[in-house]
Amino acid sequence: MLRIAVQSKGRLYEDTMSLLNEAGIKVSSSKRTLLVQSTNFPVEILYLRDDDIPQSVANGVADLGIVGENEFVERDEDAQIIRRLGFSKCRLSLAIPKGIDYPGLSWFNDKKIATSYPNILRRYMSENGVQTDIHVITGSVEIAPGIGLADAIFDIVSSGSTLVSNNLREVEVVMKSEALLIGNKELSAEKKAILDELLFRIEAVKSAEDKKYVLMNVPTDKVNDIVAVLPGAKSPTVMPLAQEGWSSVHTVIDEKSFWEIISKLKELGAQGILVLPIEKMIL
Repeated sequence: MLRIAVQSKGRLYEDTMSLLNEAGIKVSSSKRTLLVQSTNFPVEILYLRDDDIPQSVANGVADLGIVGENEFVERDEDAQIIRRLGFSKCRLSLAIPKGIDYPGLSWFNDKKIATSYPNILRRYMSENGVQTDIHVITGSVEIAPGIGLADAIFDIVSSGSTLVSNNLREVEVVMKSEALLIGNKELSAEKKAILDELLFRIEAVKSAEDKKYVLMNVPTDKVNDIVAVLPGAKSPTVMPLAQEGWSSVHTVIDEKSFWEIISKLKELGAQGILVLPIEKMIL
């Protein structure tokens, strides 16, 4: 049985449970209990606060954890990054009140900065030779300048709307963050085998992201031209149609690339273009 520590609430929780569901791992959505076992896969989910996950994985309370890179770097626990998951993306940034002239990082010399990430901020300022007074607070960091608690803040930024509503502006991006799958460094052979199957399923889900299955009818004498404009198509499926002189071409492409080539496909005679979503891809 593999134990996975996940955030007990918030966007990272929702994205994590969505990934597990897409990977075919059924887990109760109830968070009334701290530990919930999957009904169809040898894993159990341990619900924790995000800042407790790195330590729980490092000391073996959990075998794996899904946590924001920001928390993993801040806690600096002895666990390994197994896979970047590509969701719950954000950044850790320095922000100051609007209307203040910002000449560069030197502005922060001798300034008081409120943050929940003192270790990351301290390393960053030390690397850049800036002396600051770091004021550690948890929650509602963005209100600190407005109530006179700090001159600036260092916090998570996603859309930036929270900064705007608190009359702040982002001036320095210190690091970018996304969800990570982290693991204990001393997993048993049995648990590694379960992890391999879990990673296989995750890869199948992630490989299908932003991919579309495209089918089109094309003149047979244009098949080679059609294939030439399909990005990344090593060997699309080509099948003859009942109507002589026509073939059906099937391939997988990135959704973002489709609109760039659609006009070329039509110019080459492609008709009846059908675009379908892909749930899983086994590479």
